[in-house]
Amino acid sequence: MTTILVTGATGHVGRHVVQALLDAGVAVRALVRTPSLAALPAEVELVHGDIYNPAAVDQAATGVDAAFLLWPAFTADGAAEVVTALTNQVKRVVYLSAMSGGGVWAELEALLADADWTFVRPGGFATNTLEWAAQIRTGNVVRLPSPNAARSLIHERDIAEVAAQALLNDNHIGRTHTLTGPESLTQADQVATIATVLNKPLKTEETPPAAARQAMLAQGLDPTFVDGALTYWDSLVANPEPVTTTVETLLNRPAHTYHQWAEDHADDFRG
Repeated sequence: MTTILVTGATGHVGRHVVQALLDAGVAVRALVRTPSLAALPAEVELVHGDIYNPAAVDQAATGVDAAFLLWPAFTADGAAEVVTALTNQVKRVVYLSAMSGGGVWAELEALLADADWTFVRPGGFATNTLEWAAQIRTGNVVRLPSPNAARSLIHERDIAEVAAQALLNDNHIGRTHTLTGPESLTQADQVATIATVLNKPLKTEETPPAAARQAMLAQGLDPTFVDGALTYWDSLVANPEPVTTTVETLLNRPAHTYHQWAEDHADDFRG
């Protein structure tokens, strides 16, 4: 039986990757920092370790046939050693990159050049809008920068199912898949969608860039990432994110809409 290593298995995308692989009848091994809290299906083999530890990655990758790689940091510091440890054990790697293809994601892609790689490049994650949950649970106003920035947000399940397909089918080797949701919605429209799903009146208020920057830094986010994000959101007011049909083409079904995502996560927004 094929055994596939999943890193980031307890995250929004990783959990769906695990389930898609199990549904396909393959064995799954997961590298997790705290096995007792992983809450993954019982049939998943848990390996205790940290993605930033090359020795742990080497151990987790021993004897597997392919690996799903998620690099969670905002810089590539230490990534070369981790990628080497991974690819010394397994050549087939599906890497969760980003539609922008720049920054840390480009650095990781370059490190995988000698592997049998597939790069899955999603645009904006719908799960990022969970950042509004506290405001929505406790009030009716969502304060955010660039409310008219339009994004083609993608459901994490769609990312995971494409990644699983790439792990199970060698026809994806050497291919880059750019993934988006089926529509481009402004952040204000996204809030309105949540309001409809919750049957709760909500409105948006624009947070000035300086205040938004300070709030994001207070969350411990990297300053370079924060500045890049604010600049990018501002650019999306005039130049919305594109919409691709890759999910529909690869999965033979439409990509999930943001409304469907909001229905799936409605309880996260309820007080």
